[in-house]
Amino acid sequence: MRLPRLFTPRTVVSAHCDLPCGVYDPAQARIEAESIKAICEKYQANDDPEFRTRALLIKEQRAELVKHHLWVLWTDYFKAPHFEKYPQLHGLFNEATKLAGASGAKGSADPEVADRLLAKINEIAEIFWETKQA
Repeated sequence: MRLPRLFTPRTVVSAHCDLPCGVYDPAQARIEAESIKAICEKYQANDDPEFRTRALLIKEQRAELVKHHLWVLWTDYFKAPHFEKYPQLHGLFNEATKLAGASGAKGSADPEVADRLLAKINEIAEIFWETKQA
């Protein structure tokens, strides 16, 4: 029967990522984390309950975006050779996503928590840029 041959690929290709190179960048997570810090600072400086409620809602949305951007890097960009060369990488991602989550920036309005999140993202970014040089 000729029908199965019509659907058989003529060329098989492979790629190291789902999207073209250069799409991944920890700056996306960092920008959202900087937004969290700014929101925390504005929250602390304002007594208006409506403003504070809006600030907390927006901060939680930004925290979810931080987690999303980190997970994309962790699961899509970094591969086994990266984790072998940088054994601390899994721990950094775990710590960073927890700092973005309910026990971190999502559950706190303390700018210091946002600073700790930014520091973890910066550590991840250093490794990311080292892998881009290779």
